[in-house]
Amino acid sequence: MPSTSAERGVTRREILAAGLTGAGLLAAGRLTLGAWTAPEARGDYGPFKMGLQSYSLRGYTTDGKADVKKAVAVTKELGLHYWESYTAHVPMSADADTIKALKQEIEAQGVHVGGYGVVHFNKDEKSARKIFDFARTLGVGYLSADPDPDSFDLLDKLVEEYGIPIGIHNHGPGHKYALIDTIARAIKDHSPKIGCCVDTGHFLRSKEDPVRAVEVFGNRVYGVHLKDVKNAETFTILGQGDLRTIDLLKALAANKYGYILAVEYEEKPENPLEDIKACLAEAKKAVAAIGSV
Repeated sequence: MPSTSAERGVTRREILAAGLTGAGLLAAGRLTLGAWTAPEARGDYGPFKMGLQSYSLRGYTTDGKADVKKAVAVTKELGLHYWESYTAHVPMSADADTIKALKQEIEAQGVHVGGYGVVHFNKDEKSARKIFDFARTLGVGYLSADPDPDSFDLLDKLVEEYGIPIGIHNHGPGHKYALIDTIARAIKDHSPKIGCCVDTGHFLRSKEDPVRAVEVFGNRVYGVHLKDVKNAETFTILGQGDLRTIDLLKALAANKYGYILAVEYEEKPENPLEDIKACLAEAKKAVAAIGSV
């Protein structure tokens, strides 16, 4: 997904009006981090916390604004329980009480907000702390991020202080973090809580192998945006492009990946439901395949 700046301030009244009421490293080696806690299995998805990057649901709007109620309802219809939320669904500009209320109302519907992004970091500590304070209030397990190269020393301090890791998101051809080895060099001498959010589609667009990304970053994979691309050009339904989905899930399972495995479907934003269902069906097939090898 593209980087998104923080939206305008959002009030609790607007949230209630929306309908969410109280009803509810380097190529030669692997970069690693500490112990792993087993995720809760979710039926046909085996050990993975299968969910959505909620950017996939950006087309569900009311009065031109992203409608959280509609997006959560679609997520439930898909049988999913996890979000990496994008910024329009839970704006960083909201105050702490509003953030807590919104998270409570989303999770009352059975959808856990476990990740957030993509966010931008620069070397301004006040700005960076505002993002981490937001993430702590929201209670997410990681941030997907697009940090400026001169922000890493600051981020070393903040990821340790807040205990919230960040995954550098690869935005595709021409982006400063388009390539696996570029990201690996950027994080090599920094906190192990700084890793990579593996966007499989954008790696394919950059003619990079997402499976290799998982192998290189190991337990420093913080977030996966699961999507498919054909011939480094065209976004497709999972299984119709060049992603080696089974090999990708095998590599993630081998690393005991415990964060959200988030389908991100960028096409047909106004009505992506059937295509996302097809992506999930392909994911189920891949999970079944790795269970038999």
